[in-house]
Amino acid sequence: MRVGIALPNVIPGTTDEALVEWARRAEGGPFTSLGVLDRRAWDTADPMETLLTVAPETRRLTLATTVVVAPLRSAEQLAKEAAEVQAASGGRLVLGLSVGARAEDYEAAGIDPRIRGRRFDEQLVALPELLGEDAPPVLVGGAADLAFARMARFSSGYVHGGGPPRAFAGAALRARAAWADFARPGKPLLWGQSYFALGDDETVERGRAYMREYYGFTGPFVERIVEGLLTTPQGIAQQVRGYAEEGCDELVMVPCIADAGQVDRLAEVLAG
Repeated sequence: MRVGIALPNVIPGTTDEALVEWARRAEGGPFTSLGVLDRRAWDTADPMETLLTVAPETRRLTLATTVVVAPLRSAEQLAKEAAEVQAASGGRLVLGLSVGARAEDYEAAGIDPRIRGRRFDEQLVALPELLGEDAPPVLVGGAADLAFARMARFSSGYVHGGGPPRAFAGAALRARAAWADFARPGKPLLWGQSYFALGDDETVERGRAYMREYYGFTGPFVERIVEGLLTTPQGIAQQVRGYAEEGCDELVMVPCIADAGQVDRLAEVLAG
């Protein structure tokens, strides 16, 4: 299994300079991909613009959206931005897409969240022609039955939203079943992601506070999410091993702290 790291583009206050430094350190580390997340009603750096910013700083890393909330954009805009990143990176983009879970992001974009599923389906139909011959691999995320059907019908694989290996295992089983139902040859690509914060007690608590704010929309369930934050080398090693055993192709480690030292700390853990 390959292991990537996400940029802190959705951590409020992260500057372009910080994102570039993060990318440079990731390029020199043991990682295989560089991911970005997507929000609209939040203090964030746009995911596609972020990848354009860091593309010149990398040579070998896959640049991945894990995920972009596709219906927040038109299909034409999404295809244009993806083509720009694909060209700037020399064909290293993996385009992970989903409908997203936060109604406030749609409200901020002036889009009715009730039509997001239909809008996403229309985008997935249109994207192959819009992206053309240089299209990147497309992954689809989500937890509903429709998400797995979309994945099997329109994409190269599935991107999981996070959680322990057992949660990934259940999603991977559903992805493989949907793939077979649509008589797709071979097997779907399977990507996962996990949140981490490494350092002293104060750093870990900052990471947990960020998770509570970021996932506050889930209500009381947020504490279950916070409990899953990986904060020790042992926890990360166990998570990596568990995802590998369940057939994950690429696990993207998502930071809760924007300090570029997190890249070095995680690299040390993976090397050990």
